[in-house]
Amino acid sequence: MNVNVYQHFRADERPFIDAVTDWIEQVQMQYAPYLTDFLDPRQAYIAETLIRQETDLKFMFYGGYEQAERRRLLIYPDYYEPTLDEFDIAVYEVHYPKKFANLSHGKLLGTLIGTGIKREYFGDIISDGSAWQIFIAKEVASFVALQIVKVGNVTARLEEQHYTDILTPKDSWEEEKTTVSSLRLDTVIATVFNISRQRAKQLVESGKIKVNWTETLRPDFMLDLLDIISVRGFGRIQLQEIEGKTKKDKIRLTLGVLRK
Repeated sequence: MNVNVYQHFRADERPFIDAVTDWIEQVQMQYAPYLTDFLDPRQAYIAETLIRQETDLKFMFYGGYEQAERRRLLIYPDYYEPTLDEFDIAVYEVHYPKKFANLSHGKLLGTLIGTGIKREYFGDIISDGSAWQIFIAKEVASFVALQIVKVGNVTARLEEQHYTDILTPKDSWEEEKTTVSSLRLDTVIATVFNISRQRAKQLVESGKIKVNWTETLRPDFMLDLLDIISVRGFGRIQLQEIEGKTKKDKIRLTLGVLRK
């Protein structure tokens, strides 16, 4: 692997870059496909960049449904013809007393992680407003389903669904264009949600912000292409495109935004 490849990405992304390099080498040496766990959009972007730069291998992403955010990656030699079945993704619906209880993405994710299974084995968690479905790697799905009897204090169970019964998620990204003075986390949050930089800084430092599903406490964290930022109480932002600079040296962005 070309050592200079690191300079295009963040320092904290090096372990992931090394993992992608290992996957690529495995496919090249064994001349057989390799399936990853679920990747977030930023990881998918890094993996795609490295595969294209370094190899003639082919690849395909799939997360269980068309608009999936978190997707598994299949890397394969050019002779190979993959099918969607090979992504080994199961979809489960959450059965709970809808009349008496509300579930949330955060509560469900907390319950799933509480089974002792790593986040990478779970794909998207989607809802149409009342029903909830979860995409799970098949290799752990039946174990997870057996473990779950409650979500918070709500009685719940998971039941496998057929692919024809996938919900239409009610949340969809609204495309917005804006300019920012820098890609600092607090600057982007302040601009998008129209709050002061000081307020944005407080939100970060008090643990209310996640970047790519990981809590970050640094207001000066530098964002990059396809990062997803969750701001508790406000909504979510995805950095879809970084489009160069204005005459006044501001950075032009195309964002996906979900406002609460």
